[in-house]
Amino acid sequence: MPQFIVTKVEDDEEGEVEENGQKRCSTGQIWNPCETTVSDPGHKKDPHAYLNNTNYEDGDEFFDKNLALFEEEMDTRPKVSSLLNRMANYTNLTQGAREHEEAENNSLGKKKPTKVRSWTAEDGIMVDKKECGQPETPQMGTFMGVYLPCLQNIFGVILFLRLTWVVGTAGVMQALAIVSICCSCTLLTAISMSAIATNGVVPAGGSYFMISRALGPEFGGAVGLCFYLGTTFAAAMYILGAIEIFLMYIAPEAAIFHSSDPLKLPAAMLNNMRVYGSAFLVLMVLVVFVGVRYVNKFASLFLACVIVSILAIYAGAIKSSFAPPSFPVCMLGNRSLSQHKLGICAKTEERDNITVTTPLWSIFCNKSMQLNASCDEYFLHNNVTIIEGIPGLASGVINENLWSTYLIKGEIIEKPSLHSADVLGALNSQYVLADITTSFTLLVGIFFPSVTGIMAGSNRSGDLKDAQKSIPFGTIVAIVTTSFVCILPDLSNVVLFGACIEGVVLRDKFGDTVKGTLVVGSLSWPSPWVIVIGSFFSTCGAGLQSLTGAPRLLQAIAKDNIIPFLRVFGHGKANGEPTWALLLTAGIAELGILIASLDMVAPILSMFFLMCYLFVNLACALQTLLRTPNWRPRFRYYHWALSFMGMTICVALMFISSWYYAIVAMVIAGMIYKYIEYQGAEKEWGDGIRGLSLSAARFALLRLEEGPPHTKNWRPQLLVLLKLDEDLHVKHPHLLTFASQLKAGKGLTIVGSVMVGNFLECYSEALAAEQTIKHLMEAERVKGFCQIVVAAKVREGISHLIQSCGLGGMKHNTVVMGWPNAWRQSEDARAWKTFIGTVRVTTAGRLALLVAKNVAFFPSNAEPFSEGNIDVWWIVHDGGMLMLLPFLIKQHKVLEQWVGVMGAAAQGKVDWQTGLLTLPVPNSKVWRKCKIRIFTVAQLEDNSIQMKKDLATFLYHLRIEAEVEVVEMHDSDISAYTYERTLMMEQRSQMLRQMRLSKTERDREAQLVKDRNSMLRLTSIGSDDDEETETYQEKVHMTWTKDKYLASRGYKPKTLEGFQDLLNMRPDQSNVRRMHTAVKLNEVIVNKSHEAKLVLLNMPGPPRNPEGDENYMEFLEVLTEGLERVLLVRGGGSEVITIYS
Repeated sequence: MPQFIVTKVEDDEEGEVEENGQKRCSTGQIWNPCETTVSDPGHKKDPHAYLNNTNYEDGDEFFDKNLALFEEEMDTRPKVSSLLNRMANYTNLTQGAREHEEAENNSLGKKKPTKVRSWTAEDGIMVDKKECGQPETPQMGTFMGVYLPCLQNIFGVILFLRLTWVVGTAGVMQALAIVSICCSCTLLTAISMSAIATNGVVPAGGSYFMISRALGPEFGGAVGLCFYLGTTFAAAMYILGAIEIFLMYIAPEAAIFHSSDPLKLPAAMLNNMRVYGSAFLVLMVLVVFVGVRYVNKFASLFLACVIVSILAIYAGAIKSSFAPPSFPVCMLGNRSLSQHKLGICAKTEERDNITVTTPLWSIFCNKSMQLNASCDEYFLHNNVTIIEGIPGLASGVINENLWSTYLIKGEIIEKPSLHSADVLGALNSQYVLADITTSFTLLVGIFFPSVTGIMAGSNRSGDLKDAQKSIPFGTIVAIVTTSFVCILPDLSNVVLFGACIEGVVLRDKFGDTVKGTLVVGSLSWPSPWVIVIGSFFSTCGAGLQSLTGAPRLLQAIAKDNIIPFLRVFGHGKANGEPTWALLLTAGIAELGILIASLDMVAPILSMFFLMCYLFVNLACALQTLLRTPNWRPRFRYYHWALSFMGMTICVALMFISSWYYAIVAMVIAGMIYKYIEYQGAEKEWGDGIRGLSLSAARFALLRLEEGPPHTKNWRPQLLVLLKLDEDLHVKHPHLLTFASQLKAGKGLTIVGSVMVGNFLECYSEALAAEQTIKHLMEAERVKGFCQIVVAAKVREGISHLIQSCGLGGMKHNTVVMGWPNAWRQSEDARAWKTFIGTVRVTTAGRLALLVAKNVAFFPSNAEPFSEGNIDVWWIVHDGGMLMLLPFLIKQHKVLEQWVGVMGAAAQGKVDWQTGLLTLPVPNSKVWRKCKIRIFTVAQLEDNSIQMKKDLATFLYHLRIEAEVEVVEMHDSDISAYTYERTLMMEQRSQMLRQMRLSKTERDREAQLVKDRNSMLRLTSIGSDDDEETETYQEKVHMTWTKDKYLASRGYKPKTLEGFQDLLNMRPDQSNVRRMHTAVKLNEVIVNKSHEAKLVLLNMPGPPRNPEGDENYMEFLEVLTEGLERVLLVRGGGSEVITIYS
């Protein structure tokens, strides 16, 4: 436990100072709150030059004399006392009982509370909060807030209405397995939930808040809504259970719909359930609407009924060991008979020494009371016997109930140990029949909702005084309590039911064999009515708890604003009650009530609950394994292995209980996830998925660092160099479009640009430029990263980008840039020198280089080519880039759908001045319909026919479909045009060199005059700072000297002579040869590919001697003249394509 020492700095002055918006009165050593309050604390700047100035104006006391070193940062870094005060005044999102009490207090004329500033649940936002005189903080403790809701939900409808049936159908052994698996799942989930709940404050939202903050808004929203639906259907299930108890065991005569036909009786019962269920739902919604405080007041009464009912079951089980209750069961052979309207369990009886038939005879003998009537064959060959429905603990009936007896719908419930004649007989309405087909998986789905009450307390986290303490303690104690009731071998209800109750009675879901008595009630002492009344109130209380928790969960989701159409449900009454969410919850619960079958509703909510539990365990395991610094739960008894075990059980239970419901629940969660992701939930909650991504990225980067990629795995990882204009707009956005077409959404793309300036001064401009490029990347569907470098020179910035972009194995291997189109017209040589410098840097870094010429003519994603060719001129082998690139380009397609004009306008894709809709064509494939043609050049000594065959074979092994053509270039004399073109190139180069030299001389003379004046001023005036003067003199000395001046004066005649010698120049022979190659290749390329949509050709390397850089630009210009779209390709020196698999 860390220890903090608070040291008070003494101040002899007495008076009032402002601190965090409240005046505190200083009387020497003791500080007391003043009577007045300040509603708006202000941080005022000190207008005086020095802090020790005593002439403060009112309110300027904010700056403490003892913290003068930090005064300039007080706006963004508050004092510790200020922070601690805000944290002390922290409050959860207020929803619950406190608001009603405060509203009532205010309505009775009590003083209206004033407001101060307080710290919110998240992100350090300040909100208004009521003063400590009338605190707004919720005050519900562990017992009322967590333990009772959990206990009421667990001791709910399934325990009283279906557990006996589960034991009778599955047998004691399998029933114990079902209960153990389900309780283990919830216990492990509760451990994970306790760890998450104690890792910080849990405001309203409970499980949703935990999952969303641990796994992100997408998972949180999806699982939160699933859990909301599960809680809402749970309310419907509890209401249906209450109605079933009411109509079948309390007041059967209250049924509205009746039917004399036994086959139509179940349908009539379902209609009664719908009518009464809807009425009960309205009544419960009104109770919840009036106030949670009334729900909490009823909760104690309901729980008392539950506890009394549980005790009555144990008391009855103990009593049955020596004095079992009398509940006779009528059996025909080994078949059980319903005792509704059955007076005597016998075929005949003696009346005045006369044998007469009973009503049972009439039922099986075509309603005839005659002894010689024609009767059912099975009825004639089997005797009617009476067995005890509750034989008691000492009877040994548990041996018959150990194993399962699964039935098909309509099958008669039988006692296998009784003798029965081997006669089939006809199906009679007096038999007790199975109403549904049972199986182990079905029973799991029906039973699981009985253990789902663990979230009932966490759903009301906004009403808890201390959620971190109450949720884990109350939930785990509730689970231990109910596990004691459900699992322990000697005292569990499973074992008690199997040891005390006859099997045919256990399998009788509605108690027809015991005259319509609730089966679990037949075991209780002193009366079955104890269980009937207790179970009725238990189900009512659980329904109220679900109707209380579900709207708060939906309100928390709506307030997070991650699902736009749910925003309206974040509002409610003035006191915070979620009125609209309650109405929606009532509507969804009504859908469950209209289903009207408890056994059909239970598996539905089981899926939603299991989905939620799955992600609670995932969140805990993920946070534990990632070891994030913020993962510091107070609850220590957790482990990632337990969480993974809980996840495994959840998934298994989902598919065991109902595989198709599991798939539906996952599809619903997936659709919600994708919807939230599509809507772009801009929430950064520090979730574990982001931490998992970081861990996975680190692991992958370390794996990539182990060695260079194999040729089969090579793909262009692009660094796209963009140029920005003065307004920070991209000059050539089509370059980014081409990059997106080349990448087809795969691999790494880094978009970089260079800003000239000082980083300290240009930081904001760099951020603005980064945002501009990111918006363009989003518009062009380029998935990648953006990097802006601020440097003194463009060439240095580009060099830094090429060297430092990327991380580990995720570094770029290809540089994409545009051709400097206006390099000839510009007097400034920096443009083409920067270009050549970039070429040299990429060559030195062994990176591939793609230079797009005439990039403005490259197609956008909305301009697909219906036909055309992509021509590849393979002049020299450069790693196979020329073969791979056209294949990659053809893979690109735009999967964007048409949207309306308003939708496009919302996305900024409509130009309202021109009225043009700038959306890509749906499913457009820009280059897909273009054919690839590969040309190679054959010299005089080459066999062109064999070359063509070899090239076709090579492409076949590469699995690339392309036309092949070999172009023969014979040796020819250098033409006059080539000679003249070379001469003009060298003359232009020399002329520009002389012009730049003349400009340099003029600048030097101007600088000389300026430096002389500066020296005179410094000598005559002097300087206060010797160091500055010395530095400046050194700078002047290095800038200009007499020797340099004389040398420059002697340079002028040479310059003039240089201009006169331009006409007498003779071109260099090496330049003539290079120009000859460029001209000849250009003639061949233009002749073959002048109509091609794109031409790819090898880019020659720059000269080793920098003196020939300008000539190199001219050679490239001549090589690509007359071509509309050109991509110059220069490999990085490694093979990028292979024929092997």
